[in-house]
Amino acid sequence: MAHIVIIGAGIGGMPMAYEMKQLARPGDEVTVIANTATFHFVPSNPWVAVSWRKRAEIELEIAPLLAARKIRFIQQAAARVHPGRNQVELADGSFVDYDYLVIATGPRLAFEEIPGLGPDGHTQSICHVDHATTAAGVWSDFIADPGPIVVGAVQGASCFGPAYEFAFIMETDLRKRKLRDRVPMTFVTSEPYIGHLGLGGVGDSKGMLESMFRERHIKWICNAKVTRVEEGNMFVTEHDDEGKPKKEHELPFRYSMMLPAFKGVDAVFGVEGLSNPRGFVPIDAYQRNPAYPNVYAIGVCVAIPPVETTPVPIGTPKTGFMIESMVTATAKNIRAALDGHEPGEKATWNAVCLADFGSSGAAFIALPQIPPRNVNWVSEGKWVHLAKVAFEKYFMYKVRKGKSEPIYEKIVMDALGVMKLKGR
Repeated sequence: MAHIVIIGAGIGGMPMAYEMKQLARPGDEVTVIANTATFHFVPSNPWVAVSWRKRAEIELEIAPLLAARKIRFIQQAAARVHPGRNQVELADGSFVDYDYLVIATGPRLAFEEIPGLGPDGHTQSICHVDHATTAAGVWSDFIADPGPIVVGAVQGASCFGPAYEFAFIMETDLRKRKLRDRVPMTFVTSEPYIGHLGLGGVGDSKGMLESMFRERHIKWICNAKVTRVEEGNMFVTEHDDEGKPKKEHELPFRYSMMLPAFKGVDAVFGVEGLSNPRGFVPIDAYQRNPAYPNVYAIGVCVAIPPVETTPVPIGTPKTGFMIESMVTATAKNIRAALDGHEPGEKATWNAVCLADFGSSGAAFIALPQIPPRNVNWVSEGKWVHLAKVAFEKYFMYKVRKGKSEPIYEKIVMDALGVMKLKGR
């Protein structure tokens, strides 16, 4: 019988464990290794950071969920993967043997690449619930004594949607509190233009988001590299379309949230053949690492080349829609391998993003994610805010109940079919 080990218990790791357990043969063992006792729903972190959600509302204890499905759980950090020996080394120095390994760790947040960046520096983060909880306390202090806000994503960032979400959510919260007139806002991004999103734009995302920024009096700086952050000041170099420095900005702030660049986690960083220079895991069409075909990877830890070359380096996002597609393909391919067959399942590399803007929102659909596309669609409205709330409730329900099927993919595809019939 086989031992299938999954590193990570987040949006990719938990569904992976459930789906793998369902597809595994009787007698096969599934083990999850994670450095945390709890699962948290990352897309809700922007709400936590302004106290629209409490941490407990988006967090679940992992151990009882996995135990109920007879999935072994090791609550410990994976210190190093040794793919040549089929072993995972744990933080306490012990080893876990595997027949198949799924890396679902998410990224390491590279705050250290910019002096003064991050929760240990002078800016906030919404990448983890711990950070979002800290940010909520800082936001409460800010509300009592408001001033300029700088928000956005630094060079090398690959997940831009949450930066836009948080900018609009803060703006909405300030208007509700009658404080908006006291808070100048600047959006700083490494994207070549507003609405690029690491995807080369989706539909008229550029025009739509620029219009929304203008309507809400949010200024922006694109092609931006943050050089350093000091208490109350961010230093930014704006570049031209050739990537040459164009203008230096010193931006004062009383509150700032900047998304960092991502890197691969320490457990795989620098392992020859298993990771690229940034520590991300290369995969083939079937989610397998080319050098070690019994090692699979899903989610943000996967190496995906940028959609296009940009003046300031940026990465390519991996949306929840894509991650769950990776989960299903990986589980089916491991089952095929267990049965002595070649893999045949490929993930659908589609981007579907519901971005909440407080009282409204925007939906971005790129099928496939990398152009040219069959579907290139964006829409804005209150319905997106409601859909994002519904998706949060659905995903939390799914994790509680041990389900893994991405039913929202079918809903999106059906909706697209309806829109085509209506000639939209």
